[in-house]
Amino acid sequence: MRVRFTPAAERQFLDAVAYILAERPRAARRFYDRAKRILKRLNRFPNSGRHIPEFPELPHREVIIPPYRFFYRVRDKTAWVVAVWHGAQLPSQPSEPEGA
Repeated sequence: MRVRFTPAAERQFLDAVAYILAERPRAARRFYDRAKRILKRLNRFPNSGRHIPEFPELPHREVIIPPYRFFYRVRDKTAWVVAVWHGAQLPSQPSEPEGA
């Protein structure tokens, strides 16, 4: 199993890091490192994230790395991160990973 970001999710993640970086560079680095470490766990435990409460009928799951929510979908041998949302945002329905 491997973890990959869709282009949109990667952009959202990097935007989140940049937003934190503008005010608190050390916090941005900690968030980035923590996100990478936690997402790496999906390599071994791809179904460890919870179902998205707003969309329980979808096959997507989420991992929360405060204050952000990482939405992903397991396809074949890949956990596709499809969206990254701040916890205060109301999420829209996740889309299918491109090319998966």
